[in-house]
Amino acid sequence: MFERIIKSFSGVRILVVGDIMLDRFIWGGVSRISPEAPVPVVVVEKETFLLGGAANVVNNIHSLGGKASLCGVIGDDEMGQKVVQRLSEMGIERSGVSIEPGRQTTVKTRIIAHHQQLVRIDRETTQHPKVSTLRSLSDYLKQNIKRFDGVILSDYGKGLLTRSLVRDVIRKAGEAGKFVMVDPKIKNFFFYRGATVVTPNTGEASSASRISIMDEASLNRAGRNLLKRLRCDALVITRGEDGMAIFEPHQKPFLVPTEAKEVYDVTGAGDTVIGTMALALGAGANIRRAAELANHAAGIVVGKVGTATVDQKELTSVMKERFRLK
Repeated sequence: MFERIIKSFSGVRILVVGDIMLDRFIWGGVSRISPEAPVPVVVVEKETFLLGGAANVVNNIHSLGGKASLCGVIGDDEMGQKVVQRLSEMGIERSGVSIEPGRQTTVKTRIIAHHQQLVRIDRETTQHPKVSTLRSLSDYLKQNIKRFDGVILSDYGKGLLTRSLVRDVIRKAGEAGKFVMVDPKIKNFFFYRGATVVTPNTGEASSASRISIMDEASLNRAGRNLLKRLRCDALVITRGEDGMAIFEPHQKPFLVPTEAKEVYDVTGAGDTVIGTMALALGAGANIRRAAELANHAAGIVVGKVGTATVDQKELTSVMKERFRLK
């Protein structure tokens, strides 16, 4: 069953709408402490750039063999050009990406020495895009949403997902019979009422429900509270080392245990979860099977350093090992 679903990923088309970022990694070694301050001196060996935020969700879908398109905004700067270049190299459709003059592309720079992240430096834009940019995005959605099996809203709190744009996406997707999955931020949490699936982490679920999640009983109360208030088909609370909890109307909570063997870096794990779940739903899986696949995919990427992805071969291998599929 899982193998058939994974093979079907190649026929699934997902539109990702959200905050586009670039992840910059500076790799080096440390052999001494600075005489100027008690900090390590990093001798740079290489520098790499990877797609981040909503663009990393697209990257995950692409890696798993699905077809993804990106809708969002970047600046007319050097880092924005790197985003465009990377998307072009991957063959990702980017007609929904608007380049806004004067806007700074969000960049997260991580300095890593000996596989250990020492510091992160952020350059970001959090203001909403210009009215003309939002109008252009809305026009793109109106003209293209029917081409996709589903939509992912990837909220990193960088200003793109205004209340009006979110409501516009959910309405247009509903009219076209497409599912909407949301990776929310607490600031905009209840913008997403009526989405198909919402995937907060434990901290976001605690804040939104105002219920401190300490044990299974409080987890159940918070999940039921949010499921009712969001009016979604399913609420999936991602719980890190504790796995996931799935809440659906008129059903008991379904707990999915964690699958990570060793955790080196959680960067981008949420992007892997929502990308894998969307592909599985688009391939015909129910929410529980989709969550199990996503849980195993996340278990793979947290064992890698940096903004990592998983491919079909890796996921199939892990699922065969887990369920002894032949």
